[in-house]
Amino acid sequence: MRILIFGAGVIGSLYGALLAEAGYDVSVYARGRRLESLIRNGLLLKSGGTIRKAPIKVLSKLEAEDRYDFIILAVRENQLHAALKDLRQNSSPTIVTMVNSLETYDRWEAICGEGRIIPAFPGAGGGFDGDVLDAALTPRLIQPTTFGKTDGREKKLARILHGAKIPYQIVPDMHAWQLCHLAMVVPIADAYCEAADPEHAGRDAVLMRKTAKQIRDNLHEIAARNIRLSPRKMQVFRLLPVPLVGWILSLVFRSSFGDRFMYRHSMKAPDEMRRLHEQFYRWLEQKGKEA
Repeated sequence: MRILIFGAGVIGSLYGALLAEAGYDVSVYARGRRLESLIRNGLLLKSGGTIRKAPIKVLSKLEAEDRYDFIILAVRENQLHAALKDLRQNSSPTIVTMVNSLETYDRWEAICGEGRIIPAFPGAGGGFDGDVLDAALTPRLIQPTTFGKTDGREKKLARILHGAKIPYQIVPDMHAWQLCHLAMVVPIADAYCEAADPEHAGRDAVLMRKTAKQIRDNLHEIAARNIRLSPRKMQVFRLLPVPLVGWILSLVFRSSFGDRFMYRHSMKAPDEMRRLHEQFYRWLEQKGKEA
C-alpha cells in the first residue's frame, strides 16, 4: 500500500508518521523550509517525552506516473486549488482532502479530475517545536478523523486508518458535517481574536457566553435550512442553556486540549480562520435569501 502525504505541516506530518510506523509505504511531499528540515533531519515526532524518527520517504517533486493508492492532501484552505492543480496530471486514483472548507466537492473534481475526491477532515492538532513535531490525535469521543461516503473507496481508507490505530468515522453527508463543524469552530476562533488576552480567553465569562450563543444561533440557522446536524451531538449546543454551554466552553478553553487543538491553530492560521469566517456567514446569508 503506497500513500503520499501532500503537505508537510502539522496534520500531514502526523498522519504520515503514524501511517509509516504502521508499516505502510509513505512518502511526504514538501516544499521550502519544511522540505529542507525533512531532508536534514527526517520526520521527527515527539511522543511520551522522547523523540523518534518516522520511516518516511521525502519528495521534492511529484511525477505524473508516480502512482499511489491514496494521496492525503493536507494543506490550508487557501492553498487547496493550487495543490489540486499540481495533482491533476498525477495518475493516482484517490485524493483524500483533509481541508477545512465549504466549497462543494464537484468544484474540486473539476480541477483535479472527476471521481478522485474523498472529502475528509483530520482529527488531530498540535504544532512544531523547532523541527520536531509535537502533535496528537484528538480523542475519539470529541472528533475522530472524519470522511464521507463515496463509491466504496472509503472502506479501503477505513481499513488503512484502522491498521494505523487512527480513530475514524464515516458520515453520509460530509458537506453537512463541515457546515456544522464551522458553525462551532468559527465562533471559537472569533473569541480568540476578540479576547484582550487570547491565551487566557477562557477566563472571560462574558466572551464565553457570547461564543456559546453564537454557536447555538449558527446551528439553528443550519437546521432551519433543512440540513441535518452532523454529528448528532451538535444538538447539545442547541438544547442546553447558553450560560451552561458558556461555562463548559470556559473549561475547554482553559484545558490542555484547548491549548493544543484550539488556541494553537487559531493563532498560527489567522488568515485561514478569517477566510472561513467569511465563507460560513456568506453561505448563511445566501441560503437565507434563497429560502
